[in-house]
Amino acid sequence: SGILMEMSTGTVLFEKDADTARPPASVTKIMTMLLIFDALENGTISLDDEVSTSEYAASMGGSQVFLEPGEMQTVGTLLKCISVASANDACVTMSECICGNEQEFVKQMNARAKGLGMKHTNFVNCNGLDADGHEMSARDIALMSRELMTKYPQIKDYCTVWMENITHVTAKGSSEFGLSNTNKLLKMANNFEVTGLKTGSTAKAGYCFCGTAVKDGLSLIAVVMDAPDYKIRFSEAQQLLNYGFANCSAYRDDHPPVLLPMAIKDGKTESVELMYDGQFSYVALRGENLENIHSKLQLDESLSPPFEAGTKAGRLIYYLDDMEIGEVPIVTKERIQKAGFSDYLEKVYRNFMSICG
Repeated sequence: SGILMEMSTGTVLFEKDADTARPPASVTKIMTMLLIFDALENGTISLDDEVSTSEYAASMGGSQVFLEPGEMQTVGTLLKCISVASANDACVTMSECICGNEQEFVKQMNARAKGLGMKHTNFVNCNGLDADGHEMSARDIALMSRELMTKYPQIKDYCTVWMENITHVTAKGSSEFGLSNTNKLLKMANNFEVTGLKTGSTAKAGYCFCGTAVKDGLSLIAVVMDAPDYKIRFSEAQQLLNYGFANCSAYRDDHPPVLLPMAIKDGKTESVELMYDGQFSYVALRGENLENIHSKLQLDESLSPPFEAGTKAGRLIYYLDDMEIGEVPIVTKERIQKAGFSDYLEKVYRNFMSICG
């Protein structure tokens, strides 16, 4: 299975068997890292918090950094162990830190997946070790990767580390342990910048990879599942990314027209502030000249109160040459109530005073 997705819009540029659910191996950890960053954002944890490793977490097989029961590591270090070395023991340690136990954390993983529209995903654990019913599709992997990379771009600072040491401090003393990045695309000859993201391989899953890269402002996500060996998963991802960068380009309007207040009749106030409900972006797949993109502001003639904040007041329409390619809604910033008798008296008084003054 495979898919190539443009990151800013979610436009799919290529897909093959992208909705078949397969064992994802350690690519699972993208969702684990997403929940860790969610917890960092909402203040549940901080990067400097020290976390204790349980006996259960330390017992994980497969890829690990050999944490010992009772060993303390910071959230930042554990996040690096997950993103760089694909450490199963670090994943379980963080799941217990955030939710108390791995089972509750997995429930949150599945809930997050549902919220992202991941229709062919079921998590059984937080690290991707082979388990009955633990599966994802290539499209779902791209969706969660897009969420992680766009919402928390600082993940790049972790998953692009090539080699780094961590320090184990246990009852046996202090020792250094080397982390080595499993994403070999970072060191392959590329005409683009690799920004992530995650490898995975087990007996059931084969060799899987989600690679992210950027070139000339265009960011792409390439997913490969069930490749026959580790070299092919990277070469296939590299080919997908090369195809994307060679055949598409992206446009984003960072400077839309300034919106003036809209006049209101019969409202408690005489005007309302407007704002854009989103930002326009467009992916060209056929070599179109993006310099020919232009926009046209279309506002409603008037709004009748009462109305809530977020009420649609118009749209900014985008065209490529003469073809409409999208729009951004224009909405009100605030709630406006209908004017009452006292409001009209106040307006009359203000007008009278301005004339007399």
